[in-house]
Amino acid sequence: MHKLSRGHRDKVQQFIAITGTSEKVALQALKASDWHLEGAFDIFYTQPQVKTVTDSRHLEELYNRYKDPYTDMILVDGITLLCNDLQVDPQDIVMLVLSWHMKAATMCEFSKQEFIGGLQSLGVDSLEKLRERIQYMHSELKDEQKFHEIYNFAFGWAKEKGQKSLALDTAIGMWQLLFAEKQWPLVDHWCHFLQVRHNKAIPSDTWSQLLEFVKTVDHALSNYDAEGAWPYLIDEFVEYLIENSIVQRNG
Repeated sequence: MHKLSRGHRDKVQQFIAITGTSEKVALQALKASDWHLEGAFDIFYTQPQVKTVTDSRHLEELYNRYKDPYTDMILVDGITLLCNDLQVDPQDIVMLVLSWHMKAATMCEFSKQEFIGGLQSLGVDSLEKLRERIQYMHSELKDEQKFHEIYNFAFGWAKEKGQKSLALDTAIGMWQLLFAEKQWPLVDHWCHFLQVRHNKAIPSDTWSQLLEFVKTVDHALSNYDAEGAWPYLIDEFVEYLIENSIVQRNG
């Protein structure tokens, strides 16, 4: 395998194991991404010369396997069957990433266009190929830009149809799922604060600004600016952390 360091050889082998591609293509993608696995996956799955051509007949058969018998959509039972086939827990965050690829409008529903379009964008037309993409979809959460997109997508996807805000219990469940990946140490305090002090649905500005808060304010709040343009809930959360001596601020 050429004259590569052990670390580079391991990455080539991992890349081949996940994508099923040749060593030559693996080396091209990894070199182009400066040996970053996530970047190499992006190159592999988005460049036209390596993108897999999907078979529309196979996609149609897959859709029909999961389609509801009474409606031209995939609903909860179909998604449960899909999860069983993929050997994935329905609560696994990979189902959120898959729904993001499908541009799904609502949780626990896929229209035919969403389902087939999402599989085409992933370059898959069989269960086996979709299973092979699971590790790749998990790796997408480590990409800062993609995590941001998936996080913002989750708000509209998880809220009830016709509602502008996200039910508190649902929002808390989504934050615990997303920040398990992002590893924000204050997530449990944030969720407890909302249940004790807020106990109302979450508006979109609070949802989007919380990620900015997580990304820009350190865990000790040493760079938190009380005069900044944070939603009132985030300002109240900071006060709650200080009042309860969860965080000690200097100065």
